[in-house]
Amino acid sequence: MWASSITAYFHYFGFMLAFAALTVEVLNLKKDMTLDEAKRVAFADLAYGIGAVAILVTGVLRVLYFGKGTDYYLNNPFFYAKMGVFILVSLFSLYPTFTFIWWFKDLQKGQPPALELERVTKLNWLIKGELLGFTILPLLAAVMARMSGWI
Repeated sequence: MWASSITAYFHYFGFMLAFAALTVEVLNLKKDMTLDEAKRVAFADLAYGIGAVAILVTGVLRVLYFGKGTDYYLNNPFFYAKMGVFILVSLFSLYPTFTFIWWFKDLQKGQPPALELERVTKLNWLIKGELLGFTILPLLAAVMARMSGWI
């Protein structure tokens, strides 16, 4: 029971960490960022990555060992919808993450990154898309958990 509870806790904690990190990113990302804002965005993206890995690892553990059994999940269409949204959110995160990694040289020199308005707009839309996906995931999880008769 403890292992199941702790796994569920870290699954939810990873979700909250990822959502909070994306919120920090979208609130601080702008064309003329200060050095502190740029560092906040880069650190938030690192926290997002940690949260996303926690979600993935604990999700796999829950499906295989601590949930309702693999048959339940693999025969539930809402599980596949949830996985599809998670994959989509993960794909949306690639461009921002690689962009923020490229900033490290500037940040190490004590300079904020130089960004064009077009890139900032693209990054903001992708991050907002990730946030939208993260608001849909709990709905899909709730529906999945309450549906019966899919097996």
